[in-house]
Amino acid sequence: MTLPCSFFAIYGNNEQHSFQKLINMASTDDLILFAQVVEAGSFSKVAEQNSLTNSVVSKRIGRLEEELGVQLLYRTTRRLTLSEAGKALYQGAKNVKAAALDAFDAVAGFGEKVSGHVRMSVPTISGELLLADAVADFCQQHPGLTVEMSLDNRFVNLVEEGFDLVIRTGYLDDSSLIARHILDSQWVICAAPAYVRRFGAPREPADLQGHNCLRYAYQSTGASEWAFKGEQGDYLLSVSVSGSFSTDNAGALRKAALGGRGIVYVPRCLVYHDLMNGDLVDLFPDRVGKKLGIYAVYPFTRQPPRKIRLLIEHIRQRYLEIGHYFV
Repeated sequence: MTLPCSFFAIYGNNEQHSFQKLINMASTDDLILFAQVVEAGSFSKVAEQNSLTNSVVSKRIGRLEEELGVQLLYRTTRRLTLSEAGKALYQGAKNVKAAALDAFDAVAGFGEKVSGHVRMSVPTISGELLLADAVADFCQQHPGLTVEMSLDNRFVNLVEEGFDLVIRTGYLDDSSLIARHILDSQWVICAAPAYVRRFGAPREPADLQGHNCLRYAYQSTGASEWAFKGEQGDYLLSVSVSGSFSTDNAGALRKAALGGRGIVYVPRCLVYHDLMNGDLVDLFPDRVGKKLGIYAVYPFTRQPPRKIRLLIEHIRQRYLEIGHYFV
């Protein structure tokens, strides 16, 4: 494991070699445990997660501090606070944890029966496009498993609302969750040929201000702010648009566009066949600046259940099979 440069700024470059040697000697399990403590903010929570006692967790963190010769955590009766060294070590410890989870995923659970219940939430576009069939197929392959799938565009709270798995499009800020990237989803700006014949095609992004732009309300950046690449693709600019209709349902927006009602800014996967058939026209094929990652997200756990790991991989393969819809 290689630590970030900021870590060695604390101790000086002359000590970098010897400190890296100490890091390499540290127990991988203790580094993973340290990352868990930081993310949970509590020795007791981590002890419960790993079927350990509080004293064992405390002793192992103390042992890590002793091996490295630094204080990683400041402990009070109310909270744990990271030292500067602890902050730097945490960045590397997260990588160790992620690598260990990947290794467990590769070998764990062979011969284990997939059963039980999974509660998941997915965006409406992906749910209707492929996930309903993909998840139903997965259930058919594993008769002992049941899945309750909610199609919902809002960012649900996995832990508070009791979800085991969520498919999200966008950005992940919550460090207490595990996210696996599936692929990236490119957006397009398009309209029906009938609209273009009647009102003309915008030549530059600013021309959109003179058009009826149908807005998709489910956008973290705002329905009325459309992002574009610069002419050389080296910067982003935002254009404010307006129009007579907005909705939080992407399918309804697509239908309005097909009816020649205006111009839309939507994920390419939603209108892939319409573009291929000529029912919609891509107005800025090289200029649209919005591309969002699609992630499988689940609550943090040392080793997620096999049913979750297999379901994620099944969903990932279904996405990749039609990956050309998204780029």
